[in-house]
Amino acid sequence: MTPDKLVYMANQIGSYFTTDPQPEHARQQIAEHMKKFWAPSMRATLIDALDRDADVEARLDDLVRQALIEHRTLLLDSAANA
Repeated sequence: MTPDKLVYMANQIGSYFTTDPQPEHARQQIAEHMKKFWAPSMRATLIDALDRDADVEARLDDLVRQALIEHRTLLLDSAANA
């Protein structure tokens, strides 16, 4: 799946959690959702794109970008084996 599509999907997930009054909880929920429902290769592709492409970083909602950075280890756990 392309990074563009993954950014779109990640931002959709993030938009659901923006109403959470506790940003740290929202970031955790975003990461847990991706861990549960996204294939490891999808998570790895998005994080790799975030690391390599400033445009991807700019297009990610702040809450989503922060969730990816803060919960990187959780999200990449098992992704290396994909």
